[in-house]
Amino acid sequence: TVERDVEAPEVFQAADRGLWDGRPSLGGVWVAHPDVTDPERAMIRNESNGKFVIGVIYRPERQTPGPAFQVSSAAAEALGMIAGQPANLKVTALRREEVPVGGDEKNAPTGTLGAAPAVAATSLDDPIAAAAAALDAAEAPGGAAAVPAAAAQPAVASAKPTPGLSKPFIQIGIFSVKANATNTAESLRRAGMVPTIKEGKMNGKNFWRVVVGPAASSAERAAILKKIKGLGFTDAYFVTN
Repeated sequence: TVERDVEAPEVFQAADRGLWDGRPSLGGVWVAHPDVTDPERAMIRNESNGKFVIGVIYRPERQTPGPAFQVSSAAAEALGMIAGQPANLKVTALRREEVPVGGDEKNAPTGTLGAAPAVAATSLDDPIAAAAAALDAAEAPGGAAAVPAAAAQPAVASAKPTPGLSKPFIQIGIFSVKANATNTAESLRRAGMVPTIKEGKMNGKNFWRVVVGPAASSAERAAILKKIKGLGFTDAYFVTN
């Protein structure tokens, strides 16, 4: 079996206008909406241009006038949003499920996980970072959640998973644009790591996953993850392959 994400509109789904106010933000890819109960991993779509990204949806500590969705700088970049210009967004919560290899994938979403830029924190960032951290802790005891891997076919050969670790690889992101995956991989190489780009297709759409690994031990895996997040890829997490 493999783990994948499926959309769960019964948990949360909303279609509304969203706005990035132009300020840099911490916490990676996220949007905030007043109807959210608990932080959730979610598929975030920009209905205006067709771009999408997997990130976090949470309830803001205080509501502000204007569009219902508040958008982080990293999410805005991935969604092609311009500061101060609202966009029509659709956000759907995600849930993980295990399926047999080669199983039905018609409901499996794809998305892009853009690298979060290194930015200065503001007073509004603390609850955002806390929500993201709480979500990471809740997703899996290993540290972070898994995302679709069932349809991914490697663009280049990768090593077999190391015995003893169920998730020896670290996934940096899922990209709908190959150039973004290539640029991400190059930045990792410059930092001394060996990334792999794995190509796949779901719902007729191509996507590219960027992973690093396999790690030989949990200590090595933790050290690699720390280094990756230090480069600004705060949404990186452990995956099986």
